[in-house]
Amino acid sequence: MTLRRAGETVDYRVTFLEMNARPVYGWPPTPNGMTGALLKAEKPPVWYFRALYDAVGRDYAWTDLHASEDAEIADWLASPDVALYSLMDHGWPQGFFLLDWRAGAICELAYFGLVPEATGRGFGRWMLRTAILTAWARGGVDKLAVNTCTLDHPRALIQYQANGFTPVRQEDRTRVLTRDWSPAKN
Repeated sequence: MTLRRAGETVDYRVTFLEMNARPVYGWPPTPNGMTGALLKAEKPPVWYFRALYDAVGRDYAWTDLHASEDAEIADWLASPDVALYSLMDHGWPQGFFLLDWRAGAICELAYFGLVPEATGRGFGRWMLRTAILTAWARGGVDKLAVNTCTLDHPRALIQYQANGFTPVRQEDRTRVLTRDWSPAKN
């Protein structure tokens, strides 16, 4: 893969997806070989969220939240309508997802992903289905929304669609890289 340098401009496409009803599939079985648990973080500190965000997103140019102030992120994480779940296995975080119900009847799967060392073990599909069903388990949800882009994992869009999301629109964007980046090869 080609190394792109900080300061370079990259073009990418964002796809916005929605799910308008709870899917018919049930809760997924735990993947073989998983010895850990999915834990809801109670009052997570900003440093913990930033660490997960960087560990999962560093290969996908996740840098938007680097410009956010700690107080802004702390307020977001402290909302009773925001929930951060960490997949812990073998004593360390394997991935996370964040659900945001602040828009009332619309829940946003705001962040989702695995650290590179956890891919290929069946955790992704299990965790995605768990995130989807957790979002729908809260009363009053009429729609679940997520977005992904061409900078994300190459299979992200396909996985969202395979698990019940439908694309509703796309936007072409550009960004200036704030750090060196190599497109993910997974």
